[in-house]
Amino acid sequence: MRKLAAALAVLASLAGGPAIAQGTIPVALTQQVDANGRPLAGALLYIYVVGTVATQQNAFQDTGLTVPLPWPVVADQNGRFPMFYLASGSVSVRATDATGGSLLFSYPNMLVIGPSGGGGGGGATIDPTTISTTGDVKFRMTGEVLTGWVKLNAQTIGSSSSGANGRANADTQALFIYLWTNCPNTRCPVSTGRGATGLADFSANKQLQLPDMRDRSPAGRDCMDGACANVLLPSNITSGGGDTADTAGAFGGAPSSTILQTNLPAVNFNVTNVQLNDPGHFHTYTGPGAPVLNSGGGFLSISTATSTSTNTTGITIKTGTGGNPVGAQGLAASGGGGVALPVMEPFLLGTWYIRL
Repeated sequence: MRKLAAALAVLASLAGGPAIAQGTIPVALTQQVDANGRPLAGALLYIYVVGTVATQQNAFQDTGLTVPLPWPVVADQNGRFPMFYLASGSVSVRATDATGGSLLFSYPNMLVIGPSGGGGGGGATIDPTTISTTGDVKFRMTGEVLTGWVKLNAQTIGSSSSGANGRANADTQALFIYLWTNCPNTRCPVSTGRGATGLADFSANKQLQLPDMRDRSPAGRDCMDGACANVLLPSNITSGGGDTADTAGAFGGAPSSTILQTNLPAVNFNVTNVQLNDPGHFHTYTGPGAPVLNSGGGFLSISTATSTSTNTTGITIKTGTGGNPVGAQGLAASGGGGVALPVMEPFLLGTWYIRL
């Protein structure tokens, strides 16, 4: 083991510069042999997220952690595992023979050696791109491309042969599997439908759509596995599909809203100082008129002539008790235009990213 550590130190000194975003474990470049000392060709090394024996963690060929090795890592014909690099932290490792039936060793918590500084040694450095795990989300008030991250813009990810329009590269495997496992197909749809596992779909060169954070801000679930806050209303959730205010990935809200009449406050207006004037009108009257003397025989008779009169003083209607007009009824124009009311709080635009 000491010889292996010394060899690794020599390799690091020959690298000619500071290492980035990586480290390794004392298993790289080691040879596995059976009880008789014969090399175990094709031995298998399973690397898991620390504390688990099911969640795989990728090993990479390069220090930039962009070219993943097959999982599990396979030893050559001499039983020697290749050189590989891991993200900083700790991992759980398990090695078996080529058939997987004979356990060689198992360490549930093995520290990754690194990251390290170059140029003659000295203090260790920490690459900020590794202080995160697959699926972590962050916001920046910029729009640059970040190594190890993709933008949450509803584009697709997949293998280098997938044809994904967001990122088609082998380094998307961990995020592909993470989203496949934790998000239903309605949230992160997979091209041509989902297969047996996320790894199987990735290997089949399928595309997986990333969540969409364009024009959106995050909000906490109503309950988050505890007591519900009851701040969000069911009507605030517009994603459908049975989503509630406590459904992870549900969405809702709107940038503006048109106020309906039912949204207006109930108000009784006190009408005062109302006066309606009729400037004058005509009355036509037909019926018994004034008595007249019949010139023919001197008899008194009643005329049936039509008469017309004019009201020159007009008619005035004033408000009565309580400010309500007596005998007057009509409509008053509101003067409104029905324009939607903006409901957005002040905001700052930027970009949402998710860790590969």
